[in-house]
Amino acid sequence: MYPYRITYLILSSCLLFILSCSPVHKQMQSASADVSVVQKFKPAFTVALYKTTVDVVGNHLSGLLLIKKMPDSSTRMVFSNEMGLGFFDFEFGANGSFKVYSIIKKMNRKSVIKTLRHDFELVLMNTLDDSKAIVKTKDEQLYFIFPQKKGYNYYITNAGATELVHMQRASSKKPIVDAVMKNFVNGIPDTIGISHKTFEFNIGLKKIEQ
Repeated sequence: MYPYRITYLILSSCLLFILSCSPVHKQMQSASADVSVVQKFKPAFTVALYKTTVDVVGNHLSGLLLIKKMPDSSTRMVFSNEMGLGFFDFEFGANGSFKVYSIIKKMNRKSVIKTLRHDFELVLMNTLDDSKAIVKTKDEQLYFIFPQKKGYNYYITNAGATELVHMQRASSKKPIVDAVMKNFVNGIPDTIGISHKTFEFNIGLKKIEQ
C-alpha cells in the first residue's frame, strides 16, 4: 500500500474527531494531568528511512526521506527521489532552530518552506515548552496544548495518556493541520501522515526496514 493511501486511511478514521475540534479551546474542560508525560511520545530518531509521498496543489513527489540524528543533537531530513535527485535537505536544531541546506526550485518558496518546517516540527516535537503548556480534556481524551509563535500544537492522548491518538496544529479559531504517528518500534513510528485542512498539502511516510 502506498504511503499516501496509508495517510488518507488513517486521517479519514479521525474525521469525526476533527469535526468536533473547532473552535479550538472552547469545548474543552481543564485537566490536572502532568504535561511532561507527552514527552514520552517524542520520536527517538537515530537513523530512519521512509518511503514518502508529497502532494501539494496538484503536484506529486515521491521518493525516500532520510531522518538522522546528528552528533550535535540536531535532526537532519533529506528527501530525494529513488534516483538520488534531492528535493530538500533540512536541519532541525535541538533548540528549535532551522536551516535549509538545499531545496528544488519548484519548492523554493517561503510559504512552502515555512509549512514544511512547522509540519515536521509538529512530528519531531522539538519546539515544546512544558512551562507554557496546558492540559484540557474532552470526550475522555487529554489535549496537551503547546503555544507556538503563531497558534498551537496539540497532542491528543487517551484518558490515561498511554497512547498518542492524534496531533494537530491550529490557530486560535480552527485546526490547520492534522497528523498521526502510528506503530512505534524502539521509539520510531512506522507510519506518519500529515494533512492540511485549508489547502491541498498531504505528506505520507512509511518506514523501510533496514
